[in-house]
Amino acid sequence: MGKFPKISTFLGLSGGAFGAMGSAFAQEAQSGNGRAVPWQTVFQEAVTPNMTDITWFHDILLYVITAITLFVLALLVWVMIRYNERSNPIPSKTTHNTLVEVAWTIVPILILVGILIPSFKMLTQQRTIPVADMTIKAIGHQWYWSYEYPDLGDISFDAVMLEDDELKPGQPRLLEVDNHVVVPVNKTIRIIATADDVIHAWAVPSFGVKIDTIPGRLNEAWFRAEKTGTYYGQCSELCGIRHAFMPIAVDVVSEEDWVKWQVMAKEEFAAAPSAPTNNRLASVAK
Repeated sequence: MGKFPKISTFLGLSGGAFGAMGSAFAQEAQSGNGRAVPWQTVFQEAVTPNMTDITWFHDILLYVITAITLFVLALLVWVMIRYNERSNPIPSKTTHNTLVEVAWTIVPILILVGILIPSFKMLTQQRTIPVADMTIKAIGHQWYWSYEYPDLGDISFDAVMLEDDELKPGQPRLLEVDNHVVVPVNKTIRIIATADDVIHAWAVPSFGVKIDTIPGRLNEAWFRAEKTGTYYGQCSELCGIRHAFMPIAVDVVSEEDWVKWQVMAKEEFAAAPSAPTNNRLASVAK
């Protein structure tokens, strides 16, 4: 995680009290293998340090707001029972209580500060791009993605969603594309994001990455996947009538497979045109 310690270490908190619940949630999330599954109620499986911290922070806040909600509910019930007309025929004329007023000011401040510190550390960690092992440029189009690998020469390709009649058994509908992004496991990947028409957003939930791609501007993000597999995402910015049909698929592979893919990619994708010149791209761009 670079120079930033893990958030759980920073606060010294333990998830032991919720171990069984967390284990069940983790199994549910992992069942998607890089994508959401029907009736899933938790985040997708976290495979990067950033997403691990996001998931942890979400869970902690869920416990905090649940405790606050139950506490406020208990106070309301107590007030309704203790101070209704039947239980309290002679109402109190108290108009001021210094201790209560100080408490309801100080306690929320302490809670917000407790949330603020790890929140800012996480934002800093996500937006501070470390020294990258490789860079990938993602370009959003209406409605597909193009990718360039500047570290590997002139490798570039388009990634277009597969239609229902093109899917093979096991491939997810509305998430599968013809060309996957391929990255090596346990390497820091820098994403440079832009667009050539309208604002899109490159987002992969398992990586904890979501970055707007804006025409005429370069944004950047990063991730380091710690587990091999195929992970899916989608454009997360409303970009037109086919917004829901420009998914993202990333293969995280071993070093051996990464070397093999480079050889294949240099033969298949070197100097490949990025404009919609074939029939499939032309139909997508309509």
